[in-house]
Amino acid sequence: MREPGWTRRPIAAAAALLALSALLAACGGEDGGRTAPPPEKRSLIRFVASEYSTETKPILEKLVKEFELKNPLIDIELQVANWDILDGIYTTMISQNQPPDLLNTNVYAHFAKDGLLNDFNDILSPELRNKLYPNLMSMDQIEGHQYAIPYVATLRSLYYNQGIFDRAGIQAPPRTWSELKADAERIKRAGGAYGFGVDLTDNETQAYLSYFFFGAGGGWIQSGKWTIDSPENVEGLTFLKQLYDAGLTDPEPTVTTRDEKQRILGDGKLGMMISGNYFSSVVPKEYPNLRWGSGPIPVKDGSAPISFGVHDVLVSFKTDHTDKEALSKFLDFLYDDPSYLEMIRREGFLPANSQVGAKLAAEDDAMKANLLALTRAKFYPVQEPAWQAVMDYARKLGDAVLYDGLAPKAALDELQHFAETRSKQQAAAAAALRRQP
Repeated sequence: MREPGWTRRPIAAAAALLALSALLAACGGEDGGRTAPPPEKRSLIRFVASEYSTETKPILEKLVKEFELKNPLIDIELQVANWDILDGIYTTMISQNQPPDLLNTNVYAHFAKDGLLNDFNDILSPELRNKLYPNLMSMDQIEGHQYAIPYVATLRSLYYNQGIFDRAGIQAPPRTWSELKADAERIKRAGGAYGFGVDLTDNETQAYLSYFFFGAGGGWIQSGKWTIDSPENVEGLTFLKQLYDAGLTDPEPTVTTRDEKQRILGDGKLGMMISGNYFSSVVPKEYPNLRWGSGPIPVKDGSAPISFGVHDVLVSFKTDHTDKEALSKFLDFLYDDPSYLEMIRREGFLPANSQVGAKLAAEDDAMKANLLALTRAKFYPVQEPAWQAVMDYARKLGDAVLYDGLAPKAALDELQHFAETRSKQQAAAAAALRRQP
């Protein structure tokens, strides 16, 4: 786990300049009463960013240094934090009434409901607004307010170890649940590797539930109502549990994370898993001799194929020093085509910047296909204020279903009840807030 650290440009030189300005102003008064110009305004932006890989911190530190050289009156306090501790960091900052001016996260609606966020309609330059993909921007709006903006995106797919597939006699990646089960059985019989990697740890439980909810024709919400306990979702979770019970998954779905499973696959001890397109950039760097391939997320037999996307966002909290002009300048620089393009390539993401997307798509057919699939993909219900709480609650169910004997239907009934209750509580709180004079 990487410990967070603040990076801030020293301001001693600026202090010296201000002192010199004051001295000159005093001298000017003696020479005829010339009025000194007002001191130049300084701005502060606290930026808390999530750590995607070992590349993240050096990329952002370099970008901040370059921005401050070009904008000496804007100080950027940068903190790069691992996803495992990110929630705790910004929650503490908010509780101390010192929220970040910019936060890179994957949720925003509950902050917006509580009135904590700036509206990016008042911050974004027209140039940057026109660069960002409209379908991603629309997911970050609530009632016309742009409470978040897309930062990066991923498309999820099935990734597999070609050597293990060859040893097990598997000719192509599975496209259906029955093929997934059969291939996992072949890998198990061949020995030396687990069949299918399942991640029900804190950061990915909602992802694996989504793969099997949507793969069965279900989902999280429909027409503004939670549908977590739908028959389709129950069928999806039941199938996932059956795979585990039959010994066709890795043995520790609630312990080993997605990144750890990618390494297990690279080591030749896991046949296949679902991950994001960053797999193709991150894993081959660590395992240059790995032969790997990818395919679609397997779905219930007879169901239509699905594309599933995830996008992370930037939000801006209201603070006692909010400078929207400074924020606008920094965002323009953050998304600037050359620097943003470098970040996308090194981290292995799909871009939110359409100009960068067009350039990458022209160079790479796989990127072109992924960006097209992203326009049709299903996503998490990020516009729902209860989504953060629902994710947190869902994380408790992995152990209960896999190890403690809680039936999939009972687990999803419990999660459905929690989601409905939390949404009603939030709606009542919002109504009470509107009634206040």
